[in-house]
Amino acid sequence: MIKRLLTENIESKLGTGKAIILLGPRQVGKTTILKSLFKNLENEIWLNGDELDVQDLFAKMSSDRLKAIIGNKKIIIIDEAQRIPEIGLRLKLITDQIQEVQLIATGSSSFELANKLNEPLTGRKWEFHLYPLSFKEMVNHHGLLTETRLIPHRLIFGYYPDVVNHIGDEKAILKQLSDSYLYKDILLLDQIKKPEALIKLLQGIAYQVGSQISYNELAQLCGLDAKTIEKYIQLLEQAYIIFRLGSFSRNLRNELKKSRKIYFYDNGIRNALIANFNQIENRNDIGALWENFLMAERIKHNAYQQEWVNHWYWRTKEQQEIDLLEESNGILSAFEFKWNPTAKTKIPNSFVQAYPDTQFKIIHKDNIETFLL
Repeated sequence: MIKRLLTENIESKLGTGKAIILLGPRQVGKTTILKSLFKNLENEIWLNGDELDVQDLFAKMSSDRLKAIIGNKKIIIIDEAQRIPEIGLRLKLITDQIQEVQLIATGSSSFELANKLNEPLTGRKWEFHLYPLSFKEMVNHHGLLTETRLIPHRLIFGYYPDVVNHIGDEKAILKQLSDSYLYKDILLLDQIKKPEALIKLLQGIAYQVGSQISYNELAQLCGLDAKTIEKYIQLLEQAYIIFRLGSFSRNLRNELKKSRKIYFYDNGIRNALIANFNQIENRNDIGALWENFLMAERIKHNAYQQEWVNHWYWRTKEQQEIDLLEESNGILSAFEFKWNPTAKTKIPNSFVQAYPDTQFKIIHKDNIETFLL
C-alpha cells in the first residue's frame, strides 16, 4: 500500500479537541487513508453520509441519542458528510457535547460541506485536502528512477489510485470516472439544470488547458450565458475537478489583470473527457499535458508540505508570459515549464526590470525532482 503524505499531518491533530475534516474528490482514497490510520483500533464507529438511514439518523439527532449510538467508541468517522442536511450543526453538537470523542468527517464537494461547516465549526476544526496520488508519493513508493521513467504514462493516464493500481485497465476506469461519477454531487444540485452542458464545458476547458480562458467563448460553446458558466466553473473547482490560476499584476500597465487559466487536478481525467489516450509520441498537445501535470503536482506538493503560497501566471498584452509565479514570505519565484530539456527559454526583460529580485527556474523532465520533491 502506498503511504499517503497526508497521514502524518492528520495524526498530529488527533486528540486536540477539534474535528478533523478531510476534503477531496471522490475515489482518491479518503476512506482508505483513514482505515490505514485506524487499522489497529477497534474503538471507532463508521457512518456513510451517502446512505439514507444515516441521513435520517442525523436529521433526528440529539446529544443523548448520539451518546447512546456512540457508546464507548472514542472515534466517529462520517464519510461523504456533505450529503447530510445541516451537517455543520450536527458536528458542532458532537464537538461541544461529547468532547471525549474524536470526530472525523470526509467530503467530496467543498461547496456543500464548507458552506455547512464554516460558521458552526469556526475554531473547532482542522481541515486537510487529499488529491489523486502525487509524484512524490510514487517516488517514495518505488524510487525516483522508476517514477521518472513512468512520467510519459502519467501524462496520459494520471494518478487516480485505481488507475495506478490496475495497469491495463486505465481507459475503462477513467471513462467510468469521467462519465459522471466524479461530479456526482454537482449533478444532484437543483441549480444544475443542464447536465449535458456541464460535460461540454469540461471538454471545452480540456481543449484549452494552458491557454487563457474566456467565459464568453465557453458560454457560446455550451449554449449558456457567461454567468452560468462562471457558476459551473466554481462548482467544478469546489468538487476538485479543476482549479483556476489568475494573472499577476502589480507594476506594469500592459500586464493582464483579470485573465485566468484553468487546469485539471488529474491529466487522466482531462484526457478521458476528450477521449484521447494516444501516447505522447503521437500527440500535438504535449506542452499542455506537461504544464497541466506540473501545475497539479505543485498544488499537491505545497498542500502536503504545508507551504502557504500565492500563485499566478504572468502575461502581458504583447503576449510575453511566465507559466507560474509563486509568492511565499514576500519572495517571488518564477517557473517556466518545458518538456524538452534543450528548449531555449529566457525570462522577459520587462519582467526582470519590474521584479528584479525574482528567482527564475526552467522545469523540464530531467530536473522535475527539484520542483516536486
